[in-house]
Amino acid sequence: MSSAAQIYQITACNDPRVFTMSEAEELFPLMWKITEEAYRELEPVRRALEAMVPSNPQVRKVEKHYEAVVRRWMGKMERLGLVVKGLWLADFDTGDGYLCWKFPELRIAHFHSYHEGFGARRPLQDIIEELDPDWAHL
Repeated sequence: MSSAAQIYQITACNDPRVFTMSEAEELFPLMWKITEEAYRELEPVRRALEAMVPSNPQVRKVEKHYEAVVRRWMGKMERLGLVVKGLWLADFDTGDGYLCWKFPELRIAHFHSYHEGFGARRPLQDIIEELDPDWAHL
């Protein structure tokens, strides 16, 4: 393992970048770590919220905490250039469509076109074998 520090491109929110497969894979460990930390922070908040009755005066405070954790995670993903599609669901724009990832998947293994969503995603290997896209080789 190299002792050189990784430097990641940080972008403005809502300014997704176009990724090659190797760029996405390089960014993946950081993205996974950020998401895992946010997930661990949100889980007890989610459980507390589920256990509360709607009339509990603390509900609004817990909801605000929940929202803050989610918004913070979304902002971090967007600053990395990713497209957030849902809770713990982020896509890498390839210029042809999206490399699709959802926590807790351990690798980027799916793809879908711009006009399709999570439900239509396909195994990445199938896309590479069928289409041989440039972004998979750069």
